[in-house]
Amino acid sequence: MSARQLDGKVIAVAGATGAAGRAVLRRLAADGATVIAAGSDARRLDGVMDATRAQVPGSRVSGQVIDLLDPQEVHDWADHLEAEHGHVDGVFHLVGGWRGSKTFFDSRIDDWDWLHDRVVRTLQHTSLAFQPALVRSAAGRYAMISATAAHKPTAGGAAYAAAKAASEAWTLSMADSFKKETTAADGVPTAAATILVIKALVTPEMRTEKPEAKFPGFTDTADLADTLAGLWDRPAAELNGQHLWLTAR
Repeated sequence: MSARQLDGKVIAVAGATGAAGRAVLRRLAADGATVIAAGSDARRLDGVMDATRAQVPGSRVSGQVIDLLDPQEVHDWADHLEAEHGHVDGVFHLVGGWRGSKTFFDSRIDDWDWLHDRVVRTLQHTSLAFQPALVRSAAGRYAMISATAAHKPTAGGAAYAAAKAASEAWTLSMADSFKKETTAADGVPTAAATILVIKALVTPEMRTEKPEAKFPGFTDTADLADTLAGLWDRPAAELNGQHLWLTAR
């Protein structure tokens, strides 16, 4: 069998049991990567892994039930993966969620608290835990999924927009660390932190359920997966600290 695009790559996927996670696991596995899926629900995690193995015979996929809000647990997970496989080449943060209100005045601080934990804190923990391994990788890649809301906040989406904006800022700081810590003597960096920007995601099931719907500006989960898998096709210098827009600006 000929070499596949991601043969030899070890990639961790946080938030693997959602719609994006299912598509990403399938694409990474099909391209030959060793994929470690992380989720908080064992049953859902088993389901997504079983589906991946059925769709991609011979795939190298495993799962880890983990609390991404526990920084020590995430650090231990990162250390274990690097020790087990010898390297970690990619980490994709797919943990999402949305909360909002009809008006700005109706914005609820407990929505912000929920989004801060789910969207921001989980990203902080995964990025801090895996940054050293990605620096040591020959081609480290970290990617988060952001939203147009971070760039054009709406009155009722203050909490969500702020959470995504905070996550972007944190990721850009990680990108700066890669620029400083992975640039070799020839001036070429080896690691990149990248932000993918979407309006919303659409799955094949959604299109089947609503065949008349246009889903304007939505990104197909398969296209998102293609973009993530293709991060190793481009030099780190072209990706590090960049926004990759998968919808109209």
